[in-house]
Amino acid sequence: MKSLMGEVGTPKPTEYRLLRLDGVKERTGLSRSLIYQLVGEGRFPEQIHLGARSVAWIEAEVEDWIRQKIRESRSQI
Repeated sequence: MKSLMGEVGTPKPTEYRLLRLDGVKERTGLSRSLIYQLVGEGRFPEQIHLGARSVAWIEAEVEDWIRQKIRESRSQI
């Protein structure tokens, strides 16, 4: 999955918002195990490491993934 880094229209670093796992689960409706499975398969945005045992996802990348899933489901109708 593409990252926001270096793409046209990339928000300024001060505009980035981070989501912890619970926020990602809430936004997507996915379980923890499925999120990590999709990340491993390259089908969901990769998390960023905040510390030795702490990760988060960039909100805009998760939102882009949700929009893509909506487009995919609507085009199959």
